[in-house]
Amino acid sequence: MRVPTLWTIGYERLLPLELVSELSAAGVWRVLDVRFRPQSRRPGMSKTRLGELLRDHGIVYEHRKALGTPPDIRWYFKHGRSDEGATLYRAHVDAETPEALDELAAELDAAPPTALLCLEAEPRGCHRRVITEALRARRADLAVVDL
Repeated sequence: MRVPTLWTIGYERLLPLELVSELSAAGVWRVLDVRFRPQSRRPGMSKTRLGELLRDHGIVYEHRKALGTPPDIRWYFKHGRSDEGATLYRAHVDAETPEALDELAAELDAAPPTALLCLEAEPRGCHRRVITEALRARRADLAVVDL
């Protein structure tokens, strides 16, 4: 039996084609965009263009707004207060959208190789880390690989 694996990636230091290369090299076939608002000042990284680029390279794109960081909490991550942001985000998900985590945990066995996508290059400074911790609480067998 294979161990369910979830990859995470932040595009902060990557151009669109570099992002595709990283994902392809890791064997990722599906990207879950966990940005609250999947918009970007970086060309090619907003929802529509990114989805098209990934699709052109055989990677499925899905936006999971329920796992995004609301703007008032995102401020903490952007201003070097990621521990506070993580605490607030954890409380937000537990109160507002725990089913989003439950659904993701349940689908991992049948899902294609999947990566969580957000902006921040470093997962410890991003809500992706909180998501993977919450998923591990639901799935002790989950392996997480940060790209």
